[in-house]
Amino acid sequence: MSLPAKPREVFIQGVTLEGRTFRPSDWAERLAGAMSCFRPGGAKPGIGSHIGYSPYCVPRVINGIKCVIVNEELKALEPMAWDFVMNFARDNHLQVAEACLLPERGDGKR
Repeated sequence: MSLPAKPREVFIQGVTLEGRTFRPSDWAERLAGAMSCFRPGGAKPGIGSHIGYSPYCVPRVINGIKCVIVNEELKALEPMAWDFVMNFARDNHLQVAEACLLPERGDGKR
């Protein structure tokens, strides 16, 4: 019996293919914020429902570089949202890598 494949994660990095830091400095939070309604079970109505990021598209700083981590499950949930973030990376010449974010240990390290 084989285990189901873990959905891959795509890291959109705040560094262009030319090696420059992408601006504006809050680009990752803006992109992840635009994707915040794409959640398991769909968007939740009501006050404060927009607060918080989708688990499928989260901003992070990794090794001092702003990134947005996009889970491949977003593609199955909403293909147009997946295309939007991937086209954002392509159109802005951002570096993209496939990887897996390791869970944090109890001491805050990975």
